[in-house]
Amino acid sequence: MGDRFRLYCSSLQMLLAVMILLITATTSFVRSHDNLELVDDDEGWEMVGRKGNQFVLNGQPFYVNGFNTYWLMVLAADQSTRPKVSQLFQQASSVGLTVCRTWAFNDGQWRALQKSPGVYDEDVFKALDFVVSEAKKYKIRLILSLSNNWDAYGGKAQYVKWGKEAGLNLTSDDDFFSHPALRTYYKAHVKTVLNRVNTITNVTYKEDPTIFAWESWIQEMAVYVKSMDPKHLVEIGLEGFYGPSTPDKAQFNPNTYATQVGTDFIRNHMVLGVDFASVHMYADSWISQTITDAHVQFTKSWMESHIDDAEKYLGMPVVFTEFGVSVKDQGYNSTFRDNLYSTVYKTLLNSTKRGGSGAGSLMWQLFPEGTDYMDDGYAIVLSKSPSASNMISLHSTRIAIFNSLCSWKCKWGCKKKTALDTILYHDEL
Repeated sequence: MGDRFRLYCSSLQMLLAVMILLITATTSFVRSHDNLELVDDDEGWEMVGRKGNQFVLNGQPFYVNGFNTYWLMVLAADQSTRPKVSQLFQQASSVGLTVCRTWAFNDGQWRALQKSPGVYDEDVFKALDFVVSEAKKYKIRLILSLSNNWDAYGGKAQYVKWGKEAGLNLTSDDDFFSHPALRTYYKAHVKTVLNRVNTITNVTYKEDPTIFAWESWIQEMAVYVKSMDPKHLVEIGLEGFYGPSTPDKAQFNPNTYATQVGTDFIRNHMVLGVDFASVHMYADSWISQTITDAHVQFTKSWMESHIDDAEKYLGMPVVFTEFGVSVKDQGYNSTFRDNLYSTVYKTLLNSTKRGGSGAGSLMWQLFPEGTDYMDDGYAIVLSKSPSASNMISLHSTRIAIFNSLCSWKCKWGCKKKTALDTILYHDEL
């Protein structure tokens, strides 16, 4: 019996290894040919949905390995920089990244999408059309953010500025969240984007499977998005700080400021219309800008706490939608960065193999060559970071195995641990 079991495990491991080689060889062949004309095949290009605490695509679990690149629309608006968008998606696809988070807003700024309330620059909108269509070519799905809590690209401050110009009595940028007129401005923007018909694909945004999710703010607005687009997922882009509803969780916050910013991870994600939880991770901003092992320890405990909460209290997936480390940090080196990334990926795999809520992560941020002038210190250029590139690619391969082998009736992560662990946790795969 023991020999038979060992033979079974050995055979299964060989089968999985062959599958990995086939997947890797096939994708490497397709992706390594920059001039290869990609086939725009709609077969299997369906909406990503949610079932309990996991994402689902075509009846299979869908785990995410992705990235942030917020500026895609702005660069696509200029014909001289538009090729950078294609270059980025090609490079992201080459290491198996499947989801990109980017901005579907630019309010009243340089190359503004929305020049004033309800007034849009059609050329910039066509640039966003290009981003969506190009993402689909490389089988990358998009999380589209609809506004910003911060000033970059306009955000809530620009809405307040517009309100003041219209004669409204406003005293704080936070009036964006409460003043009826500003809420009406924002709703009009949401309606315009969701009902946009892509001038390249002729597909309405709210009907396009290329869009993985919308990022909007909560309560009234999450429901408003869902009222127009019940097919797509919605998330709210929070850092993940614990608030008044869970005082016992305050110990996990990185500092005292975290309890004062007005967000409450568990309570906020219980709002109707929110489909999955979002969490950010910036130990170098929240704890200390001097690199220490405490950053890695915090990242691991921060992730485990939120995965646990998503399972016990929310019953939904959680995606760590921003994480990274800056080259500007004192003591920075690529070995530390790789260790941080490895910690993120291994923590997610520990959740994945037991069918937990850890649904994926989005690195902040991925850049193609020649865009260093926009780097905030966190950007990774794959061609300049071979160790990071290999690590990202390996993690993509591992979750691709789960995405292809798992089914709702037989969770490989739960029932075939011995064989899968050999494949999924061997760092020299």
